[in-house]
Amino acid sequence: FFFFVTRHTNTTHSTSTTNTMKTAALVTLALAGSAQAFAPSTSRVSVSSRTSTSVASSVFDDAVKDWAEEYPQFAAWGWGPSVQAEIWNGRHAMFGWVVMCACAYAKGHGLIPDADQTLDLKEWGTLATISGKNTITNERAIILIANVHALMVGLAATISPNSFADTLLLDPNHPMYEWQMERNSKLGGVMPNLGKMGVTPEAELANGRMAMMGIITCIAYSGIQGQSMIDTINEWVGGAYF
Repeated sequence: FFFFVTRHTNTTHSTSTTNTMKTAALVTLALAGSAQAFAPSTSRVSVSSRTSTSVASSVFDDAVKDWAEEYPQFAAWGWGPSVQAEIWNGRHAMFGWVVMCACAYAKGHGLIPDADQTLDLKEWGTLATISGKNTITNERAIILIANVHALMVGLAATISPNSFADTLLLDPNHPMYEWQMERNSKLGGVMPNLGKMGVTPEAELANGRMAMMGIITCIAYSGIQGQSMIDTINEWVGGAYF
């Protein structure tokens, strides 16, 4: 730009030079104005985000309130759309990811004997069947037993909970009841407080949500691709397991 102006100054009169500089200034201002028009408006974005989050939170709170009015006993136990249920579902989802990744590692390093071999129907019975006389493989049986273990942990937390442990169902007579109610009152909503990371209830809630969404995505992707979830997990990590 300065090179152009210099050449123009050397070859034209001062009047034309002044006009050229004025024109350049107007063009510069126009370009600056057009660039500013494409810049994001923080005020509009922030207001919109707060509005959508507020609306989503009110919808969630209304659903919890309606559930408590229609099924008061279930709501008192922490069933239904509640923080208590979400925490426990997230725990099972996180445990499921640990088991599936461990199974993928075991499959890739030959730690599961005859992983692709199907179970004998006469030896295992109908519990091992998928449909008709088709049975699951050794690999899937191990994953199934691991998830049954997680289910039994949840049942144990319901039937005979420890005095220091978080119970599956809310019990006013349990020593942890007041702590559970205080924790649940601070959690929930559309987005948990991501500023409280570490070994905190907020981090557990956020990790549980990501684990549940991840399992749903893994199931859907595996169904579309026609492959096992173990193969999907291995694909997602770039073949690191096997």
